[in-house]
Amino acid sequence: AGIYRGIKRDLYEGGIREPLIISWKGKIKPGSQSGHVAALWDFFPTFQELANVPVTKNLDGISLLPALMNKPQREHDYLYWEFHESGGRQAVRWKNWKAIKLNVSTANASGTELYDLAKDPSEKINIASQYQKIVKQMEAFMKAAHQKNNDWILFPSEK
Repeated sequence: AGIYRGIKRDLYEGGIREPLIISWKGKIKPGSQSGHVAALWDFFPTFQELANVPVTKNLDGISLLPALMNKPQREHDYLYWEFHESGGRQAVRWKNWKAIKLNVSTANASGTELYDLAKDPSEKINIASQYQKIVKQMEAFMKAAHQKNNDWILFPSEK
């Protein structure tokens, strides 16, 4: 994970940030780089577009083909993750901000942590107390993105 905090299945950058290497002779310039922020769910619409299949509507993913072709790329409004195990965890990335909530389904629920990834990519300094307006926005994203699922219960109220 290098400088990044966390391990696989963490919601800190060490658990979710991964490099992506793509080679496509004659299409992608060797050695080119992009800082585009993408997620696993972007692959399905990308593959659909590459196969000349209509991209399925109402997906969370966005085709990465424009970024691969060095063209203007649509970006996510925000990215959302949640895991039901270990007391339930949620995270949101919006622009350079990253918010994390731990133990959301227990009485030991933590407050929302907030990091500025542009200044603190290692997520060492929780700045939530200094940016309460951003924290509220991130919590609103978490609430909007969460979908109840009887197989993966996140909150006790969903039982």
